[in-house]
Amino acid sequence: MDNNDILIRLRYALNIRNTEMVEIFKLGGLELTEEMVGKLLIKSKDTYRRLTETGDPNETEGENERIRCKNSMLESFLNGLITYKRGQQDTKPETPEGPTLKNNENPNNMLLKKLKIALSLTSEDIINIFAETGINVTKGELSALLRKEGHKNYKECGDKYARNFLKGLTKKYRG
Repeated sequence: MDNNDILIRLRYALNIRNTEMVEIFKLGGLELTEEMVGKLLIKSKDTYRRLTETGDPNETEGENERIRCKNSMLESFLNGLITYKRGQQDTKPETPEGPTLKNNENPNNMLLKKLKIALSLTSEDIINIFAETGINVTKGELSALLRKEGHKNYKECGDKYARNFLKGLTKKYRG
């Protein structure tokens, strides 16, 4: 699952309009236009190939206009979503910024952490969201997914967990 797919699924799950996405990106420190956001929300050719058996090239005409969402862009969106949902946080001048993702790192752990903050979810809420999709996650497993990379109990969040978490959010927020 690529970052564009994450944005598409998150936008749908939380029922966010393109104008709100522009505002959220701006709160995260990234200036985008509605047109650019629209290009971020175009599915990749690989996604279309999995969805269609014919592989008809006409179904992927928008691929040339598609903007690839880098980890830094996704992180800006998630940081903006936290500010959008919870309000601006008063920062102290001596507080260092948190670590940022490199372009080759897996963004799924960051997705879980930042959505937990943005939506004010408890660990129980997250476990229930996973349970909605048939995935049983224990508190220990969830704790490992939310740990900082490099911690001895850190566990990388795979695409299966991220995909099912976003599917569970869709069920929770859209019914």
